[in-house]
Amino acid sequence: MSKIFKFGGASVNSVERIQQLLPILRSYKDEKLVVVISAMGKTTNALEKVAEAYFSGHRDEALRLFQQVKDQHLTTAKYLLVRNYLAAEAQLRDFFTEVEWLLHDKPVRDYDYYYDQIVCIGELLSTSIVAAFLAESGIENQWIDVRDMVRTDGNFRDAAIDWDYSEQKVREEVLPLLQESNIIITQGFIGSTSENESTTLGREGSDYTAAVFANMLNADDQTIWKDVEGVMNADPKQFPEARILKELNYDEVIEMAYYGAQVIHPKTIKPLQNKGIPLYVKCFLAPALPGTVIHSKSLKDLPPIFILKQEQVLVHLRSRDFSFVGESGIEQLYHLLAGIRIKPNLMQSGAVSLQLCLDDRIDKVEKLALAAAELFDVQIERGLTLLTIRHYDEATLDRLTAGRQEVLRQQTPSTVQVLMR
Repeated sequence: MSKIFKFGGASVNSVERIQQLLPILRSYKDEKLVVVISAMGKTTNALEKVAEAYFSGHRDEALRLFQQVKDQHLTTAKYLLVRNYLAAEAQLRDFFTEVEWLLHDKPVRDYDYYYDQIVCIGELLSTSIVAAFLAESGIENQWIDVRDMVRTDGNFRDAAIDWDYSEQKVREEVLPLLQESNIIITQGFIGSTSENESTTLGREGSDYTAAVFANMLNADDQTIWKDVEGVMNADPKQFPEARILKELNYDEVIEMAYYGAQVIHPKTIKPLQNKGIPLYVKCFLAPALPGTVIHSKSLKDLPPIFILKQEQVLVHLRSRDFSFVGESGIEQLYHLLAGIRIKPNLMQSGAVSLQLCLDDRIDKVEKLALAAAELFDVQIERGLTLLTIRHYDEATLDRLTAGRQEVLRQQTPSTVQVLMR
């Protein structure tokens, strides 16, 4: 049996942070571990800028920006490695060449394709350095390129995994490696098409990759190592009284994510939920702390969970001829939302009107307003705040809405949402 670990970008964003992996991994020395690692710190953002410059026709700027990424990784490797430096440098330079070869051509395909070919390098660079550092520190491991395991379709930037093919590869190649070595180091967030074109798996893709491995290997559990103590009942920046939730179940985490909490993405939960694999969220800065465990058991007496979303827009849609909005109006609206790829945070319908609360993404809101104007009278109100409370009580609700003007409210026995001015 095995455990799956995922270390995010914050846990490998400096020489000191990478060195902190040693005591954590040594404390699991008798376990079989598959360790999924994200790109270092802000590397993904830096590579996104390379992709944007390249696609805009600014090749020299793209090469200059990419040189910064190269220098940063080579410097990190120099600080961490002695004996293994030359081999690690050769591997890093192979990955650099993958991108530079692309940057010297003119773009002839759409942006998302180039985004994936460039941005995927971040995870390959970080894992190469970490694997070499662990080996030099006496922790034997096997490094694998996840693109050889995880086959996807060609929907660049949000690729779907071919489960049957990928599961067969994982069983044929990863299981035998785990017999030879206790630790496998690999990448999150990325995969590859049948044409060997790199793809990325969309938002929170590294957590998802770890969950895919957990599912395919029937792992004992999965741990996501973060720079926080665990999952909290609110964002501590907004609610100083926020506290750690020692346990949650899969359904609760999916509900929290649906309402906008920055917790585990629902697509990460599903592969674990399907096989009843528990998920731990632990702090790599204080690994002895218990963190949060997420499982399939039912829970009672959870404290109120708060999600506060600023910069909300309310779109008022009204039937032009006072006819009922009805099924056809709502169906047309859902079609528009799907086409623009925007999800309402709150939706309320009346006989002749519809109201949608959305994140204020100006380009998408304007697109929606223009398209909806062919069917409805449209008004837009900006600068609103959406408060969602799971497991609320009236006293808490009154306290958090005091002095605010209520615009919309939706309420069930377990969840209340209030849109406020």
